[in-house]
Amino acid sequence: MQTTTKSSRVYWVTPAVGVACGLIYLIAFSLGGHPGYGLIALGVMAAFSAGIALLGRRSETVRGLLDHRDERLAGIDLRVTAVTAVVMILAVLAGFVIEVARGHDGAPYALIGAVGGVAYLGAAGYFRVRG
Repeated sequence: MQTTTKSSRVYWVTPAVGVACGLIYLIAFSLGGHPGYGLIALGVMAAFSAGIALLGRRSETVRGLLDHRDERLAGIDLRVTAVTAVVMILAVLAGFVIEVARGHDGAPYALIGAVGGVAYLGAAGYFRVRG
């Protein structure tokens, strides 16, 4: 029985985090004077979370990506995350280059790139010592 309860809790973490992010977006947009955009963002995140929850009931792949108990699906998730990271790094670098070429300082992109670089080095050091 514990396995079922734990599995159920793990399954609902991703949709719950999605809705929580939507609420954070609502608060942030409201503080910025755009509560309508916040409601749209909340709606998008709630719809995405509901979609994930519903797909997880019908799709073995989605269910596996949500609970990470299947080693094969966990490996797929790891590779998908790596590809996503590479695409995001390229987008940040492109954004920086475009901003600098336009005569701006590119600071937001430089900050995101620096945080990513520090995270990469920290993780590499951690896993080197740990493994």
